Amino acid sequence: MGIGGSIFLIALGAIFAFAVEFDLGWLDINVVGWVLMIAGLAGLLLTISFWQSRRRTTTTVVQPTERVERVVPVQTERIEERREVRRPSGRLYE
Repeated sequence: MGIGGSIFLIALGAIFAFAVEFDLGWLDINVVGWVLMIAGLAGLLLTISFWQSRRRTTTTVVQPTERVERVVPVQTERIEERREVRRPSGRLYE
């Protein structure tokens, strides 16, 4: 649900519980508001606990076993690349 959705449910539930005076006869809007606030609070607590568990980090120390040295050959010759573009008649573009 996330933090935003939880806060939305809490706010909507508070509006239904405290600010709305509407009677349907078979549905009590005040009870619906309290249920929405409790659901929003539960979602907020679950989201916060989930994010707290993701923040824990574990550090593992690895002991070096062997040192491997690599020899990289040095390139001594120079490589040069040229490109020629020719017209269909065979002459070079100028």
